[in-house]
Order: sequence, then structure tokens, then C-alpha cells
Amino acid sequence: MSADGLAGLDERRRSWALDAARHISADRLRELITGLVDIPSPTGDEGPLATHIADTLRATGCHAAVQPLDDRQANAWGRLTGDGTGPDLMLYAPIDTLTVGEASEDVPWIGPELREDMRPTATVHGDLVTGLGASNPKGHAACVMMAVEAISRAGVPLTGDLVAAFGAGGMPTNARPVGTRHNTGQGVGCSFLLEQGVWTDYAVIAKPGWTVSWDEVGLVWFEVTVGGTHTYAGSRHRLPYDNAIARAGEVAAYLEKWFEEYAERHTSGTVAPQGIVSSIRGGWPRMAAVTPAVCTLMVDLRISPDITPMRAKREFMEALAALRAASPGLDVRAEMVLAIPGTRTPRGSWIHRSATAAWEALEGRAHEVIAGNSGATDANILRGRGIPTVRIGMPKVAEAPFEIDFARGMNTVSFRAMERLTRHLIRTAVDTVTRSRAEVAEAEEGAVA
Repeated sequence: MSADGLAGLDERRRSWALDAARHISADRLRELITGLVDIPSPTGDEGPLATHIADTLRATGCHAAVQPLDDRQANAWGRLTGDGTGPDLMLYAPIDTLTVGEASEDVPWIGPELREDMRPTATVHGDLVTGLGASNPKGHAACVMMAVEAISRAGVPLTGDLVAAFGAGGMPTNARPVGTRHNTGQGVGCSFLLEQGVWTDYAVIAKPGWTVSWDEVGLVWFEVTVGGTHTYAGSRHRLPYDNAIARAGEVAAYLEKWFEEYAERHTSGTVAPQGIVSSIRGGWPRMAAVTPAVCTLMVDLRISPDITPMRAKREFMEALAALRAASPGLDVRAEMVLAIPGTRTPRGSWIHRSATAAWEALEGRAHEVIAGNSGATDANILRGRGIPTVRIGMPKVAEAPFEIDFARGMNTVSFRAMERLTRHLIRTAVDTVTRSRAEVAEAEEGAVA
């Protein structure tokens, strides 16, 4: 890592970035992240956290607002206004947690019980903070807040507007059972932000991964229905027997192998799109004596930016057709129930060049591209609406006094990693919203040439 992570900036911008970086402190990062973790924000119930974020931004000199989607969901955003001669930049992070933090909704699917890190309560362990969403998404949101606060307090003279935006419904989920609004996830908050005019020339989304990502998978979901015969345990040996649940198991096993072949075919750029069978539903839990006539499986199939949802749908349907042909009597059909295309930002875009330069200045080496990614974020919403966007974030914590599994990776954040990400965001912002639009356009044209 270089001494200050500002190599490549001219003297003025270097000075402005240094002034802003002086306002970063471990104590302030601790205040920000614990404040976010301690306010529950499961998908569909982000309103209280959005209010907290807007109040915090307002106290640091930002024009800030809460943007309700309904009586429970809300976005938050803040703006530092430039003089109008430069490009506008959005630093974006979602704010909803993947799980709820309550046993009534999470157990037993998350495990036999809710661990400490699975609850919306922040706990400090030296350099680490644990609690529901402490890293993803809240640690990243705290870094966006810290970066904008530092730039505001430093009084950096801006040419373009710097927008900090925090979206509801960023997790890959549909409405929870207790929800009142069906479209509560899948980027609904980000879409609403843009529809309501919170728009910029470029965007950086803060989500996990210490690399500058310019492309990202999309996803399609399928509901797979497997047919069978409704019958009774006492008559299994006397009547036709075709258990839809057993048949669904055959379908799931077939698809799990097919997903591996699919991923190999569509790996390109930095993405390696995966697929999973995520849930199964069938029969009456109260009536173990009978079999159901149908069983349904839910499938998440990730798609690269190079294929459309319709192409993915046709590949999936062809796979099921091949299974039917090899399994006489199998009744299996599917319906695509969700589709979000994968997206890509040109690597010659200003924002990719600036974010990459910031990474290289902080690391003191050439940018390291991380390939094989299959995670989808609201970057697809931003790019899909026409805003060139890159993704940058923190790596998963590797050293901790406890085992890091998937959930703890989401729920554990390091102050050192937060400081590094915040410095990156500051440098990228100062490099962008202190220039003229003509200067940025000229740089992009030079990259294309």
C-alpha cells in the first residue's frame, strides 16, 4: 500500500483528498456502523434505518431526505452540491439485511438457533464488529456515509454534485410473509430512487469484494412444478403410485448437475454464473398419510451479461425437456417468475478508470481482477437505467476469534477494511466531482481511441 493512496492525483486534488481523509477515524467508523447495525432493517422494513441515515447525513452538512416507498419501506439520500460545471457522482449502498434477525422467520432455515451475529445488535471485538448485516450491507453503507461526511467537513470545492444514496430492497428476495407490499426486494428501492429523479452521471456501488468490478451477473428465477399421484399410504401397494416428492428429488438432482455444465458454458469476463435449487414445497405437513399431486421447486439461475433472460429461459426449458425424454412418465414443467439482466460498464468509462486508479494507488500495484463471480447487486439496476457503474467493497474477514461461515461473513466487518474502502471512495469522488464535464468526456474519448 502506498503512503497515502493518492498517487496519480495532481497537487490540488491530492490536497483536497488528504484534507477529507483526516476526518476518517476508527471512533467515527465505530459510531456509524454500530448505529446502522442496531436498527433492524429486514427487506420491507427499512424505514427507521433510512430516517437514521438521513438525520446523520444532515448533521454533517448534507442536504438529505427520506424517500418513502410505503409506510414501512424507505430510501435515504444526501447531496453535496457542486457549482454545476462537473459530472455528478452517486456513491450507493443498499441497507436491507438478507435475513430478519428474528427466530420466528429465520429458524430453522438459517440453522438451529440465532447466533449473536445473526441478530441486529452490534458487538465490538477489537478490530471487528459483528451483528446482522455488519459487513453486507451495513459496513459498506457506513463507508459511504463516512466518505461523504469527510468530504463535506473538508469543504472540498465541488464542480459536480456528490450524492450518497441508500436503497431499500436491495437483497434477492420477494416479499416476506409478514409484508404488505409484494415488490419489496430485487432492487425496488434503487429503481424508485432513479424514477424519482435521484440521478447522476456515474455511480459507485459499495458491496463486497476488494476489486473494481465492471460487469455482473443477472438472475432468472423459475418455479418448477413436478406432478405425481395423490394417494394414501395404506393403498400404496394396491393403487398406482407416483410420488411427486420423490420425483421432485430426481429433478433437483438432475438440475444440480446441469448447473455445473451451464456455468462452464457461460463463464466469461469476471463472471461465472451459477444456479441452485433453493426451496421445495409439497404436501400437507399435518397429513403424513398421503402424497401430494404436485411438488414445486424454486430455482435461481444466474445469467452473464452476454445472454438475455429469454435465452436463459430457453436453455432451462431445453434441459427439462431432455430430462422428460430420459424419464418416461415424468411430469415436470416450469415458469420463469423473475428476470433481471446482467450488465456491464465499458472499461474505458471514466468511473472504471478512476476507481481502478484509486485501487492501484492504495495497493501500490496493478489492479487485481477477481474472476468467477456470481453475485448480483443493484449495480444491475443502475447500469440497466444507463448510469455507468462500478462495484468496489471489502473482502470477507479472514482472521477472527470465531469460524467465518457464510452468515458470519455477512455479519462481521473490520475497521481496517472500512478505512481502506472509505479512502478509496474519497479518492474516486474527489477525482470525479472536482473536474469539468468536458475534461471527463475528453478522457473517455481518449480511452476509446
